Amino acid sequence: MRRSLALLAATLLTGVCAAPALAVDGDEGFTITDPRITESSGLAASRLHPGVYWTHNDQDNGPYLYAVDGATGRTVARVSLAGIGTPRDVEAISIGPDNRIYVGDIGDNLGGTWPYVWIYELPEPAELKDQTVEAKQYVVKYDDGPRDAESMVVHPKTGRVYIIDKQEDGGHLYEGPAELSTSGANVFKRSAAVDLWATDAAFSPDGEQLTVRGYLGGLYYDWNDGKPARKGRISVPLGQGESVTYTVDGKKLLLGMEGANSAVKAQDAPGGEPSAAASGGGGAAAASEDSDGTTLKVGGAAAVLVVLAGLFGLRRMGRRS
Repeated sequence: MRRSLALLAATLLTGVCAAPALAVDGDEGFTITDPRITESSGLAASRLHPGVYWTHNDQDNGPYLYAVDGATGRTVARVSLAGIGTPRDVEAISIGPDNRIYVGDIGDNLGGTWPYVWIYELPEPAELKDQTVEAKQYVVKYDDGPRDAESMVVHPKTGRVYIIDKQEDGGHLYEGPAELSTSGANVFKRSAAVDLWATDAAFSPDGEQLTVRGYLGGLYYDWNDGKPARKGRISVPLGQGESVTYTVDGKKLLLGMEGANSAVKAQDAPGGEPSAAASGGGGAAAASEDSDGTTLKVGGAAAVLVVLAGLFGLRRMGRRS
């Protein structure tokens, strides 16, 4: 069997079924209700507007960002980006220092054939209303050639931008220049391996932790001053999972999905104390320990369903994104 299938099967059994359990009620999760948002592909928690989350479609009829109220799931503002070209495949959003929003137009559904991609930067609006905001546009190239990517993060302290490419056999973290320039191409250099078919990533608010998610599981790392040290796995909702962000207090992860009326689910941020739900009764599930020290709760029937979903549905989902 190809390494990619083995890697994904392992992620299925140790990521989807891993504690902590997902929480979905109250302010710990919401459903995006805006009918214009059908392909939510990125998520970023606002710092200026507590409880608001920025998202976007991967392909839209304009360069739009949507501010969604985490209490109701309703859109409270749509921002149009001015000063840029026509977006191709917008896959990621992140907020850096000084409340600057970065948008990653970094997808390449042609399998890594575009010679360059783009990142857009704009100030987070102080007022939540429909408006147009001027943005900077940066040309991005990779030091080892074109590639598809869906994950872009901005370090909350240094402001440096990173991209993780999307490969079934596992991708790599690419480090951008210390400062992006609107003149000429910004070359991102390969810096570390990421053993996951990555669809999004997020820094913790203090910049000490990096979480990477895929369709069927995720990983978290100590940032370690730009030399990530893998610490363990996270669970994710099964399906076309395209986004992840930390809450502004760093206590929770929010994980989003594509599709109309898509759910954004919450779980405890990795590395902390397990929640009551996570440490509760296991029913018919048997608990075991993996090499990262992550407690797994894998029931036989659930494992079979997950494996079947992975083997028969994952490749098709990956091609659609």
